[in-house]
Order: sequence, then C-alpha cells, then structure tokens
Amino acid sequence: MPADAVSAALAAGELPSSLVQRADGVYFQAEATSALRQGAVNQVFLSGACFRGIDYGVFIRALYDAGPELPEGMKDQPLWRFADEIAPFHSARRELYKSVRIVGGEAEYYFEPVFVELEGQPPVPAHLDFGEFVADMWTKGIRFGIDAPVVREAIASGKVARLIVARKLPAVPGRDAAIVEVSESIHRSNAPRLLANGRFDLHTFQNRFPQVKAQVCLLRKEPPLPGTRGFELSGIVLEPPPARDVELASVAGEGTVVLHVDGTDYLVSSVEGFINVDSKSKRISIGPKIVSREGVSVRTTGNLQLDGDYEEFGEVQEQRMVEGGNITVHGDVFGNISSRGGTIALRKNLMGGSASNADGAIRVAGVASGAVLQAKKGEVVLGKAQNCVITATRVIINEAYNCEIMADEVLIKVAAGCAIAARRIEIDSAGPRKQAEMQLHVMVPDTVKYDDKLAECAARALRHEEQAARCKAQMDTLVAEQEVRNYLQLAGKVRRQEVTLNQEQLVLFQKMALKVGPTLKLVARLQVQMKEAQAAQQKEHELGEHVYRQKLLVIGSARCTVRQVSGDITVRKLIFNPDLGPAYLLSPKEVKARLRAAQGNQQPLFSGSSGEFDWSASAA
Repeated sequence: MPADAVSAALAAGELPSSLVQRADGVYFQAEATSALRQGAVNQVFLSGACFRGIDYGVFIRALYDAGPELPEGMKDQPLWRFADEIAPFHSARRELYKSVRIVGGEAEYYFEPVFVELEGQPPVPAHLDFGEFVADMWTKGIRFGIDAPVVREAIASGKVARLIVARKLPAVPGRDAAIVEVSESIHRSNAPRLLANGRFDLHTFQNRFPQVKAQVCLLRKEPPLPGTRGFELSGIVLEPPPARDVELASVAGEGTVVLHVDGTDYLVSSVEGFINVDSKSKRISIGPKIVSREGVSVRTTGNLQLDGDYEEFGEVQEQRMVEGGNITVHGDVFGNISSRGGTIALRKNLMGGSASNADGAIRVAGVASGAVLQAKKGEVVLGKAQNCVITATRVIINEAYNCEIMADEVLIKVAAGCAIAARRIEIDSAGPRKQAEMQLHVMVPDTVKYDDKLAECAARALRHEEQAARCKAQMDTLVAEQEVRNYLQLAGKVRRQEVTLNQEQLVLFQKMALKVGPTLKLVARLQVQMKEAQAAQQKEHELGEHVYRQKLLVIGSARCTVRQVSGDITVRKLIFNPDLGPAYLLSPKEVKARLRAAQGNQQPLFSGSSGEFDWSASAA
C-alpha cells in the first residue's frame, strides 16, 4: 500500500483496537494485552508508517513489560501516550537506512551522512529520524533493545561512527529458596574455655556441642523468588531458569518440628537436648546424645567435658580427653576416655590411651595396647589386650599378653606373660611369654579378726559351760543328803496325791520342811545360776555361728582354675584386707608394682609347666 494510502487509512481511523490517535499524540490502550499491542505496532510498521516523536521507554514497556517503568501518573491512566503522531515512511526515506550487523546478541550500525536523490536534481543532504529508525529496525528483525540515547545522539551529531545500537536483554535468574539460621543457640563456639580463675584452657573449646531448650526457633525458610524475563533482539522471550524450592521437612530430624507462623515456615525444637547434624542427610536432630563425626583433636573439638551421652565416629587423638557418660567411639582411640556412668563402647582399638568408668562397663571390640582400663563398678570386656593395666569388678578377655589385671573375677581364654590377681580366676590356657612370667594370685581376704572373734566366743562359751557344770555338781551334792532326799520324795508323792497325810503326819511333814528349807533355797539359787550359764553358753554358740557365716561370706568363692598349663606358671595366695575396700581400686601404678613384686618365701599353691590346676578356698 503506498505511504499516502497508509496515511489516509490511519487518518480515517482504521487503527488497530489497541492504538488510539488523537490530536495530542498516539496512545496505547492500557487494558490491551502486550500481544495485541505488538500486533498493532507490527501492522503499522508493515503498512509503511512510523511513529514520530516516539518515547522508546514507554514503547518497550507497553510491548514487552520490560525496560524503564512508566512515568509517574501514567500507570493508572486508561491510555498511555508513546508518540506524537503516526506518519508515512516513504520508500525514499527508507533507503536512507542501511543494513545492520548482528553478532552475539548485539546490533551494530554504521552511521554516515545521507543524501536524498530527487529526480533530475543532484543529491540533497538529509537527516535520519529516530522514529523511522525504530520502524526500519523492526522490519529488519530488531524489535527490542534499541539504545535510544546512543541512536539519538548519533543522529543529532551527523558524524561517521560504527556503534552498537541495540542489545538483547539476558534473563535474570531468580533466587532459590534458602534455609537460614534464626537462633544463636545452634552456633558452635571454638573459643578457648574460660576457667573460674580467669585463665583460658587452650585445650578445651567454649561450646563445641550446642544445647537448646524446647520450643526454640532454629531455622527459617526463605521462599524462592522468580527471576525476570529477558528478550532477544527479535523480541523472543528468554525465560529465566526456575528458582529451586526447598522444604524444611527435608532437614527436620528427631526432636524437631516444622511450624507455619504468619506465612513463614520455621524449624522448631520440640524437646530439650543437644543439636546433631547428620553430615550426609543434613538433617538436624535434637536428643540427649551428642553425635560427632569429626573426631576429637586439637583442630576439631579439643578436650571434651560433656553433660550428655556421646557418640563419636572419628578418632580420639593422643592426649585428648573425653569426659561424659555412655560414651561410644567408632574410630580408634589414642587419647583418654572418662565416663561417670553407663557404658564406654570402643568399636575399634584403644592404643596407648586410657578408659575409665566410675559406674559402668568398658567394652573394646578390637585391641587394647599399652593402655589403662579401669571400671570401678563394672566389667571390662576385651577382644585382645597387650601390655595393659586392667582393673574392674569383672574382666573378660579372649587373649591377654603381658598385662597386669586385678579384679573380683577374671575370665580369659588365652593368657601369656600376665600377672593376674582376683578372687575367682578362670583361664583356658596360661603360660609365659618371652621374658615375662605368668603369675596368678588368688585373692583371699584376711580373716584374722573373725578367727579372733570365734576364739573369744568359744572361750566364753567354755567358761559358761564350766559354770553350769559346777552349779549342777553342787546341786547334786545337796540333793543327795538323806533328809533332803526323803523330803523331796515325800513332797513329790503329796503333790501327785499319791499319799494323803492325816493331821499328825501333816505336822511332822511341816517340821521336816522347815528343817531342809535353807538347803532347798540354796538348791534353787544354784539351779537359776546353772540355767543362766547355759543360756549364756547358747548365746555364745549362736554368736560364733554368726561370725563364722560372716567369715565364709568374706572369703567368698575364692577359686583358681587353669584348664591347660602351657609353660611355667606360679599360683599364690594374695591376702588382702576387705575392710579397706576392693583391692582393684588401687591406682594403675600400685597395681603393677604389687602384682610384679617379689613374693618372698611364701609357699605357692602351684608351680609347674604342664597339666591343669583347680583350687578353691572352701576345699583348702
């Protein structure tokens, strides 16, 4: 359609519905969609027209909802003014605009002086127009991203220049959903611990394992934010990658709950306890047990003084101390473990360190070497021990080499080169190891005080027995007198009503009673004394039996059994004072010195290199 015809059609009001042309300018219908506006603009440009006095910012915002915002006060209007008028774009003028070079999302244009050739006349200098430039670029496929200030300045200057006149708008990625901390309670403090005296303990961290109360907000979910669209020079939309979402439930472990408060999700502690974060699943759990996977060292945790149960999946390095209760270590232990109760469970080896439990058991699945193990009120169970000092109420070992062991009861499958003291020893196979002797000490309590007490009871019982015998002998002598015997015989018959006395006989009987009365009173006193002596004698016998039972209880089931003697071993008694408490509560240094000390001239219970041995205190 010729330009004049286009102009006439537009002037006649044959505009697309989304466009409005008035005397004061050209407008977009605010209620029209972006697609309708793009279609209207495309129709105008392809019809050989352009927009004079175009506001490119409003133009792009209306077509693509991109670029600068609409001017203040225009957003709420039904019409958006973006140009002065719709004017014809004649072919003669169109020829003034050169081709554009597009590389990497940028359009490059070469500006130079232009001339209009009129028929029969020499070329006349001309000027480019920004509205025509926009229309020409549209027909050449550049429908977005023109740098209006650069183009306007280049047109106004008229200078020769090669400029980037349009750029694509890359899509801007949004923000992924995030989980952020909202409580300082979950933060560790690796600062040195401040002691009561004002000094710092450089070997211990301030708060390595945080503890929280119940109903404390720990984490908050930041929702995802969508990105902004970009556009190619052609106007094709570049969608941003979708923002990734995340749910707090994915990190909620035992002891936590997800709550929705005022449109925001929070991870809240449901119980009071220690915070544990699983390194694989990233789940946060809260419970009475502390779980660590980093090991115990100067770099990771320092020394640990813990209030709750503790489970460590890493190693405990040399000279590091772990104090707590119910301690489980899955890695090797080279340092020191101290528990106030529960169980110390070492899943691997104890190498050169120590394990001490005040009220519970110690269990080592692997090897204990050059270590000290003390269970004051529990048992020690080992797979293999070498060069260790072990004390406990009960010790159970598969293999023991060059160890010093003191306990109430010791059960070992194979022992070599050990010094063992216990009230009950049971070994399947025992013998020496290199230069180390195999010494067994059956712990027998010192019962001297019980023996003395039994002797005292026996002596007192004998004295009472002798006293009762003297009283009976005196009674027998008095009763053997003729007058006393006659009176007692007659009195017995009268009492049994075998004889009835007349008045004269009754008088004689009474005179007889008066005569023997003093003797009978003396007999009665002697009888009372005899019964008192017999009662005292019985009491001493009962006391002696009680003391003897106590003695047997103290002696207990002292026993030593070696089913196979595999080399030279020596078995001796080791007398201890039970009033001083269990002998195995001695320090490791004292235990080692006592068990390896020379025994003087004490006669051994057994000394040999073959056979078997079985001895018990009850059979001795």
